[in-house]
Amino acid sequence: MSNLPEPSSVIRLPDGTYAYADHLPAVQPTAPQVVHQHIHQAPPDRTVQRIALGSGIGAGTVASGVYFGPLLVGALTAIAANLALLAFLAAVLAWGVVSVVKSVGGPDGKAAAKTLAKTRKRRR
Repeated sequence: MSNLPEPSSVIRLPDGTYAYADHLPAVQPTAPQVVHQHIHQAPPDRTVQRIALGSGIGAGTVASGVYFGPLLVGALTAIAANLALLAFLAAVLAWGVVSVVKSVGGPDGKAAAKTLAKTRKRRR
């Protein structure tokens, strides 16, 4: 008996007629369907949290790591940019001084520039 098809279910419609239940049109919902859509941003880097939680440190350390970590990276980046700008300015000024001394000083200026170049090579 397990190989026999399921008996079709016949239902009586409100107008008094009979119809098969599997042939009825799908009923449209009367109320509009509500769709919940969650939009998430990319999660922050959790390395500091994992280290802090793994070593048994409290939630304050986790919060400070998450808050102050990006601030520290930003501050170090700003310091590095300032130092790079100062190094560039020092190199340009040194080149300018050497050029002026060579052009204005005559033989004594060329000797002074040579001495300065030798001193600079010794430092490296």
